[in-house]
Amino acid sequence: MMILAEAKLRVGVIYGDSENHEYVYMPASELGVKDPVCVYEDREGRFDVDMHEALRLIRVRSLKPAKHPIWGESSC
Repeated sequence: MMILAEAKLRVGVIYGDSENHEYVYMPASELGVKDPVCVYEDREGRFDVDMHEALRLIRVRSLKPAKHPIWGESSC
């Protein structure tokens, strides 16, 4: 599952939970980078996280591919 989640993050899929306002995604500027920085958003703000932490957040918070309130959803 995490290999699939990483592959989807790397092509621009946004993971999230709209009820809790939590999102994990990779900014377009990081696409194709070997060690990308991802973004975790919640009600408190926006935080840079590495890929390992992004995958951990997706797993422990049970985030699914989602539509971001500002960025929309990916076409993947």
